[in-house]
Amino acid sequence: MTKPDIVLFHAPMSRSLRPRWVLEEMGIPYALERPEFDRGNVGGAAYKAVNPLQKVPALKDGDTIILESLAMAQYLAETYGPCPLTIKSDEPDFARYLEWLYFGEATMCTAVNLTLAHSFLLPEAQRNPALARWGKAEFLKHCQLLEERGLGGGREWLAGNRLTLADISIVYMLYLMKIVKQFDGVPEKVNTYFKRVTALESWQRASAD
Repeated sequence: MTKPDIVLFHAPMSRSLRPRWVLEEMGIPYALERPEFDRGNVGGAAYKAVNPLQKVPALKDGDTIILESLAMAQYLAETYGPCPLTIKSDEPDFARYLEWLYFGEATMCTAVNLTLAHSFLLPEAQRNPALARWGKAEFLKHCQLLEERGLGGGREWLAGNRLTLADISIVYMLYLMKIVKQFDGVPEKVNTYFKRVTALESWQRASAD
């Protein structure tokens, strides 16, 4: 069997789920590499040569290396497309698509990361409950906007009446809050959206391990 050109450096629950989800949705062959998690030296020298920050994910496609998860998702969809996961500039929902595609990191990231760090990731002695509360409150504001602006008017998807990279961006952030049990208070429409999207076979395969 020919070895796939695409190698995704992956860890469970990490942002590598986004490009892996795209790969599974598009049916693109890929190899999965799992760097060893040694604190302060993830993957050792071999992985440092791929990602000098020694963080997951990284994606190699031949000589091309990408380190940002949303950039990986967009690269895969546009390089190996055309595919329904992207919305083109001549489609009516192009602006909505761009807004929600970047909202997942540009807006939600700080609130989600602080909540995770101060409720789960940091040693208990280093956690700041006030920062955890602030992060959760901001996250719920984001979910309210998602309900009203993103899913209002009976929409089932964020743009284009189909699964796109915008959904892949946002659903991952919702997933992070779900796995650390910080999902209470999320509006019902957002909760229903999350359950429906994460029932997709491509998500189930991407998040299996």
